Amino acid sequence: MKTYLAQTIVVKVMVIKIQRLASILPMVVLLGACSAANDDPSETVAVNGHESAPSAIAAAATLDTFDTEYETFELIQLASGLEHPWGMAFLPDGQILITERPGRLQLWNNGELTEISGTPQVNAQGQGGLLDVAIHPDFNDNGWLYLTYAKPDGNGRTATALGRARLEGANLEAWEDIFVQNRYSQPGRHYGSRLAWAQDGTLLMTIGDRGSEPPRAQDLNDHAGKVLRLNDDGSIPSDNPFVDDPDALDEIYAYGVRNTQGMVVDPASGDIWTTDHGPRGGDEINRIEAGLNYGWPLVTRGLDYGSEGPFPDAINRRMEGVIEPFYEFLPTHAPSGLAWVSGDTFPAWEGNLLAGGLRSERIRRVVFDEQEVLHEEELLLQEVGRIRDVRQGPDGYIYVLNDASKAGLYRLAP
Repeated sequence: MKTYLAQTIVVKVMVIKIQRLASILPMVVLLGACSAANDDPSETVAVNGHESAPSAIAAAATLDTFDTEYETFELIQLASGLEHPWGMAFLPDGQILITERPGRLQLWNNGELTEISGTPQVNAQGQGGLLDVAIHPDFNDNGWLYLTYAKPDGNGRTATALGRARLEGANLEAWEDIFVQNRYSQPGRHYGSRLAWAQDGTLLMTIGDRGSEPPRAQDLNDHAGKVLRLNDDGSIPSDNPFVDDPDALDEIYAYGVRNTQGMVVDPASGDIWTTDHGPRGGDEINRIEAGLNYGWPLVTRGLDYGSEGPFPDAINRRMEGVIEPFYEFLPTHAPSGLAWVSGDTFPAWEGNLLAGGLRSERIRRVVFDEQEVLHEEELLLQEVGRIRDVRQGPDGYIYVLNDASKAGLYRLAP
C-alpha cells in the first residue's frame, strides 16, 4: 500500500527515471523542434495514421492501492495496447467508447476491445487526429454519438470538425459532419476539441487557437480559440450570445482561450468548467459564461517558450473587460481531461474537480468554493505517465486514459 504523504523510495525513483529516459530519447528531436516553433512540447507527440488497428490487448489487473488524504482507492488497468487514446464516452449498457488519435474508435466491453468501422478520415499529424467522443443525452432513443477530429481539406490544411453517427453493432452508420470550423490552417497544433452537454441539451465544443496565429482567439469572425454552443444537429441556438451581432459568428459562446482540452458541467448548478493550456506556464481553470472574453493571447500569465520573457502578443497580466482565470496551476500542469466528482462512490471528493495532466503526469484534485480554490492534492503522480482524459463513469468510478503509443484504460475504485 502507498501513501502520498510518505517519502518515495529512492531505488524505485531511480528505476522509473531510467526506464523513462529510455522511452523518451527518440522524442528529443521532436520536442526541440516544437519549442523552436513556439508550440507546447508538453502536449505534442508525433502520431502517424494507420490503416489497421494495433494489437489492442484488453486486460484487467489491480496495479496498486493508494491512500490519499481522504479516500483510499485501487488502480485497475482495464485495457492496454491503445495508441494515443484521446477521449472516452460511457454507453448505457456499461460499454466504453475510446478514441485513438490515429483515427480509430474502440469499444471496450468487459475486458474486450473491438474496433468500430466507419470513422471519418482524419489528419493525425502532431496533436491532430480523432479526438473527443460523446453520446447524446437521449442515446437510448436516438442512438447518436458525436466525434471531433482534425479534418483535412486535401491541400495540406486542417480544421477542427464535429460529426455524428449511429452505432450499429461494430459500425458507424449515417455519418454526417454537422460543424466544421470556418478557417482551415496548417496542421499539427491546438485543436482543442473537448465536448460536453449543457443542462439545456445544447452541445458545448472547444476549439484551440491552432497554434501559429494566437490572435485568432480574439477574432469573433474566426472559430479558433473559442468555446462553441450548438444544438444537437449542429444548428445554432437562438439564444447564443452573438446571434444578433453582425460582426461575430453565431456559434461562439465564449472566446479568448488557447487550447482547452478539459471541460465538464456541474450536474447540480449547470456551471461550465474548463482547463486551458498556457504557453510556458499560465495553465488555467476557467468558469465559462456566455459572451465573455478569457483574454488569450492579450492577457496571460504564461511566458514565451524561447526567451522565457513575456509572450509576444500579450499586453498585460490583467485587463479591463477580460475574465481572470478562476485558478492558475502552479507549477505547469499541461491540463487535459476534467471530471466533476459526485455521488457516494468517493464521498470525500464530492464537488471536487479532477484535472488530468500531460507533462505533469498526475491528476490534481481541486477543492474550491464559489470564489476560489481552497486546496489541491496530487493523485497518481508518475504512476501511469501522461494523463490525457479523466471522467467519472455512471457507476461512480473514475476512469483515466494515459497518452502513449501503447497506452491504457484505467479505473479508480474504492
